[in-house]
Amino acid sequence: MRDMQNTSDLAMRPAETVMRLDRMGAMMPTRLSFLRVLVRRLCREHARVTRPHWDMSSEGHGRAVYSVSLGGHTYSLVAISNDLPADQRSDRVIATAWDAAFVLYDGVPDTAEIARIAANAPLQEAGRFGPRDLVLSRANKSVRMWEATVKALKQNTQPDAALIRDIGYLMRTTAVYGNGKFGIADRHLIADRPGLGGPFAPEMLAVYLIRHFTLDLVEHVGQGRLDRTLARHIGIGNATGLGMAPFLVTHPVLMNNWVRARETALARVRKVTDLDATRRARLDDLCARAARHLSQWHVPAADHDAILRNLELEWADFTPQLLTLSGPLPIDRVWQAAQDQSIPLQELLAALLIEAFPDQVDGLEDGMGDPFGALVHPFAGTDAVRSALKADWQWALPHDYAMTAACRRFWYVSAAKLEPRIGDRFADLGAELETPLDIARRVAALYADLPERDQPVSAFLAKHPEHAFVIDRAATLARYPYSEIRDNLIAATCRPIDMLRCKLSYFGATKFDPKSDLWTRITLAQGAPLGDELSPGLDDWWLPVL
Repeated sequence: MRDMQNTSDLAMRPAETVMRLDRMGAMMPTRLSFLRVLVRRLCREHARVTRPHWDMSSEGHGRAVYSVSLGGHTYSLVAISNDLPADQRSDRVIATAWDAAFVLYDGVPDTAEIARIAANAPLQEAGRFGPRDLVLSRANKSVRMWEATVKALKQNTQPDAALIRDIGYLMRTTAVYGNGKFGIADRHLIADRPGLGGPFAPEMLAVYLIRHFTLDLVEHVGQGRLDRTLARHIGIGNATGLGMAPFLVTHPVLMNNWVRARETALARVRKVTDLDATRRARLDDLCARAARHLSQWHVPAADHDAILRNLELEWADFTPQLLTLSGPLPIDRVWQAAQDQSIPLQELLAALLIEAFPDQVDGLEDGMGDPFGALVHPFAGTDAVRSALKADWQWALPHDYAMTAACRRFWYVSAAKLEPRIGDRFADLGAELETPLDIARRVAALYADLPERDQPVSAFLAKHPEHAFVIDRAATLARYPYSEIRDNLIAATCRPIDMLRCKLSYFGATKFDPKSDLWTRITLAQGAPLGDELSPGLDDWWLPVL
């Protein structure tokens, strides 16, 4: 494990720059993204995906099991494919039926276990699960892509490459649940296992195996084989909404560790002085790949597509500087030149530079988990609290949170689905059930109530117990600088899509396709090696192109 604490000599970007919503909403996947880390480990271990059970009708309805060894343990994906009427197909979390349901199982299930999972997995939240069930998921077909692929295979030809390029998946998941939800295994049962110790590793393994299942299923129904190049470019889609956004607020140490790893990687790369011919060729290849990826990334939403087209043009104008690196610190020189460019270009460049120098980066993923929780120093008194707020929270203090624009939104949990939602404080009911994502407003309220003369924090909280939560946040930020989103999350201008984009980039998502400011579709594992191709050196699928 690389030492991520000893970074005082590195020119890491300050949290005031990194942890702003507009930048978080422009983040790109990197080789530190969780799915990349998982696939890299599978490649190192020469893992192979096997299929010990397959019972499918000619229409593709039935059961299948896929197994793979990772870190000395075997895990299996149990897949249940259903006949879903078209009028029941929905990506919304309130849906109750899906084309397919999945469980990632600890070990290889026997006949009785397969039957148990087959009875419960299609019920999802309403099912009954146990400690060997590690991940619960469900997915719907991309009907256009599915039908076109089946039709082509039945005609002994291949699906249109342009369709694969533009859609990128045969199925998209609408939830991938882990960490003890709905009775599945608690995280602590597997957290120490090699390969599953990193954030969301079991979920990423499930996603990778689901992608493998969709490829097998379409070949089974279509009675033909996909071209390997086309198959490799088919990933697994995902539809993600508000349920994911509050995680970044409720897990501040994890947030800090994810961002710190990436910022440490970027700082190390910027200090590279030796650019031999091999490294220059690698930079050239990645630069061209990024340009091709942008040219193949189009979304229906006009405002979001305009951002992509602007980035495509800006990247073409900027890349000559990347291709003619010179000077004693050539990487840092081009990085400094990018500071005059847009935030999306800066984040694309950061991801590219991290990708180009694995020897500076690999190993940092070992510090991206949070095995201990927040380890903070308590404040000596209220004067210390005041000093911390002045030092770390200046972005939160000046606002007037009584103004409509500063407190328009409120976050709450849906009683029907136990999922986070966001409401309009001045138009919707339920503001009294608000969950504490109004961190900035709470900090300002704490600052206003601090006494003029120093006193013990315990004495202050005896009179103002409502401030205990935010004093804890202040102590956390004092030690973990990247733990806090430095924007007002209840402002009218807050766009949850920026929080989703940030978290999904750490998963390894590409081809973000926002449907509103509240939810997006993405693609995972596009370009990743197939289940029989896992070997060292094949983890080269950053920003895949067809």
